[in-house]
Amino acid sequence: MAADFERVERMLDRLESDELHVAVFGRVSAGKSALCNALLGRDAFAVGVLHGTTTEADAARLDEAASAGLVLIDTPGINELGGEAREKLAFEVAEVSDLIVFVADGDLTREERDALRTLAATRRPLLLVLNKADRYGDDERDGLLERLREHAAGLIRREDVLATMARPAPQHVVEVDAQGHERRLSEARAADVEALKARLLAIAEREGKTLSAINAGLFAGKLTDQVTARIASTRREVADGVIRQYCIAKAVAVALNPVPVADLLLAGGLDAAMVVQLGRVYGLPLTRSESGRLVAVISTQLAALMGAVWGVQLAASALKGLSGGLSVVVTAAAQGALGWYATVLIGRVAEHYLVSGKSWGEHGAKRAVADIVAGLDRDSILREAREEILRRLKTAR
Repeated sequence: MAADFERVERMLDRLESDELHVAVFGRVSAGKSALCNALLGRDAFAVGVLHGTTTEADAARLDEAASAGLVLIDTPGINELGGEAREKLAFEVAEVSDLIVFVADGDLTREERDALRTLAATRRPLLLVLNKADRYGDDERDGLLERLREHAAGLIRREDVLATMARPAPQHVVEVDAQGHERRLSEARAADVEALKARLLAIAEREGKTLSAINAGLFAGKLTDQVTARIASTRREVADGVIRQYCIAKAVAVALNPVPVADLLLAGGLDAAMVVQLGRVYGLPLTRSESGRLVAVISTQLAALMGAVWGVQLAASALKGLSGGLSVVVTAAAQGALGWYATVLIGRVAEHYLVSGKSWGEHGAKRAVADIVAGLDRDSILREAREEILRRLKTAR
């Protein structure tokens, strides 16, 4: 969990320093890095002609917005071939960013539309930017912007769909001298990102602190859910181990005890001890008397559902008494397996009771027990129990 908590600490630091983190997304070569550089007015991010120049999330402070604390985060291309790990990184950055700029250089592909919806699901404010607008004439550019607004309807406000020229291609001009000789010249053109910069600064000034606080809360809430799930999973694993150990102990004790009915009394004591251990696992300690009462309630419901199983237990125990214990070998595996199965049932039902905060829920103990019984594969449990008991009996002999 260390890395997750470090991210929370970084988000708290951002709140203290009034920073607004802006993640810049888009397809490979849509011009994300160039757009970040144009906003900064300096080459802070690598720009290359090959696909996939950006391989790691990088961040640089926007110098012109130092007072607003605006921070740009350039990300890998979302569609790079074989770049699943980079795409995952990009979405992780969005998760801890306050605002997202999605960069396109034309009409959106299906992949881009899917990514846009996924990013919108993070509940971060979104801006959609048509970069490389210098490639298009005025009418074509206006038509593309309208098309992008249609794609983003319901996800992004119309005024948040903008056009930029982060790294416009040189303009070719023909110069004619006094003698009428023509000469072709290539003139560099300045980037045009002022509309986007103004929008970012306005958002940072008006709602930057609020966005940071809300997004920190969203991430912390998600992290809380993850922690809860991990704790629950770990407790379930520990509980599985506890139940299995008591299954083995009860099955072997019941199978080898030659004293009539004493094996059943021993089984009840082991069940109560197991429930005490499960209470500790789930942070809800139970006294011996509480665990005994809980086992009694569970056993009563199980007996009502599975009287035949408990009848076999009692018959096998009585058989031991009538034969002076000579039938132990005959009954050991069967009775031990049933003891194992009963322990699994009691353990799982007790676990349900503890997970629900020492409650049977609105449907009561009968329904809870019935659901547990229905959800377990009795045959596989009995088969496993019998194999384990026979192995241990063979070892004991």
